[in-house]
Amino acid sequence: MANRRPVTELATHEVTNQPPALENVDLYGSDRPLVEAIGRNGAAWASDRLHAFGRVCGSEDMLENGRLANTYLPELNTHDRHGHRIDEVTYHPAYHAVMREGIAHGVHSIAWTADGPGGHSLFTALDYLLFQVEAGATCPLAMTYAVTPALRHQPDIAEAWLPGVMSLEYDPRSIPMAEKSGLTIGMALTEKQGGSDVRANSTKAAALNRPGPGALYALTGHKWFCSAPMCDAFLTLAYSDGGLSCFLAPRWRPDGTRNAIHIQRLKDKLGNKSNASAEIEYHGAWAWMIGEEGRGIATIINMVHHTRLSTTLAAAALMRQGFMQAVHHARHRRAFQKMLIDQPVMTNVLADLAIESEAATVLTMRVAQAFDASADDPAEQAFARIAVAVAKYWLNKRVGPALSEAVECLGGAGFVEDSIMPRLYREGPLNGIWEGSGNVISLDVLRALQREPASLEALLAEIRLGSGGHAGLDRLIGKLDAMLAKPAEFEANARRLVETMALCLQGSLVLRHCPTVVADAYCASRLDGDWGHCFGTLPATADHRAIVDRNWPLTG
Repeated sequence: MANRRPVTELATHEVTNQPPALENVDLYGSDRPLVEAIGRNGAAWASDRLHAFGRVCGSEDMLENGRLANTYLPELNTHDRHGHRIDEVTYHPAYHAVMREGIAHGVHSIAWTADGPGGHSLFTALDYLLFQVEAGATCPLAMTYAVTPALRHQPDIAEAWLPGVMSLEYDPRSIPMAEKSGLTIGMALTEKQGGSDVRANSTKAAALNRPGPGALYALTGHKWFCSAPMCDAFLTLAYSDGGLSCFLAPRWRPDGTRNAIHIQRLKDKLGNKSNASAEIEYHGAWAWMIGEEGRGIATIINMVHHTRLSTTLAAAALMRQGFMQAVHHARHRRAFQKMLIDQPVMTNVLADLAIESEAATVLTMRVAQAFDASADDPAEQAFARIAVAVAKYWLNKRVGPALSEAVECLGGAGFVEDSIMPRLYREGPLNGIWEGSGNVISLDVLRALQREPASLEALLAEIRLGSGGHAGLDRLIGKLDAMLAKPAEFEANARRLVETMALCLQGSLVLRHCPTVVADAYCASRLDGDWGHCFGTLPATADHRAIVDRNWPLTG
């Protein structure tokens, strides 16, 4: 309403030449590459659901909740006012509001409960939309999504827990799971001395009665990172008599008493501030063994495989939101007698960011498609195994430079905390670390080449679908073939090998699924070498404005 607008006529000047707030838009409907990918993946039947969530995520209220959740951070309460140990985290109501919307729209569950095809593609799209607004809430939602295949290793535990996990009701109360209307699941894997090397863990598990799968154990040890410590249970690793095993540790024991999971402190992180990450200790904490004893990594890798899809889509989401903010600013800001969008040097930058964003979305959604098909198609299962690692590696190497450039497009306005840009920028490095840093992921790709050769065959088959589409891709495929012929150099050359795989795969997908104006500019810059060392150096012959307008068609 007019009387609620900010005052623009001040005592010393009138406020002009400032862009309006980017809010109350449909983040799904305005994202053409995402809409097209949903159609290719057979999930267009859920378009109404996606549009509805796109409007929720792009609303003024949701954006404000994202800001508040990252301004008023989680607080740890180890004891109540009487001195009783409680180990609880208090969140701002805005965080709970974001969680409530995410769960109500099925971000965590739709992959497993969808009424039609493309459940994992729908999860990917929903999580991608939410990540653009508030990344912290996506952590427990993504873990809750990913826990299902791991829990299914223990059918009796899955039968007890999965109905609550699939619920569309958000219940943040710290009470026993049997009394709750909805459940979330986290994970606690790494320890100080090992990090990604979980075989270096020292946490011990002692059987409370009979040993073996499904039995109750007492855990003793520490975990350096416990993601989302107010979840109702955590998948975790500990050494039992039979070796490193997987366990589900609930926050409350079956008898209704608090489990002995003590939160030592919350992490003061670079980003992802609204999400509490904690250091915890197990002091004889009860936990059920999940899956075969001594096969803990093999069990929990099912969860890790799916959370890697989350770390892939997160990078694409950040690129998308950064590009949107940059082009919105440029469409409403005048400098040197022209709107920024009309200045060729700026349009080149924006088009370059648009290409990076669109290519990231196309790659992410192709990986999601493989997750959908993998249950019935061994080739797609093999492709998903390696492609999610390749995509996670590459997109998380690209997101940092893209966000840095997007911040620069806004100038000083993008460097202050009033803007969403600093929050996006701080999120950039997170998903390159979570579920395996660049080196860990590169080595995992090598492991797939050696132990699962069908994964490489599937990847190369997908890449070669684009052969003949552009000379630059054909040359790069030849380079990849030459690298694969030198296994003795794999480990030292691991990052270059994975990067080349990613560019070949992304190039093939862009050529097949994107308009010619986008595909030609992508191949000329990323594959043919006609690109500078920073964004904004696309060939002058590319139709920069058409690329920008395709990726952000709104003009308001």
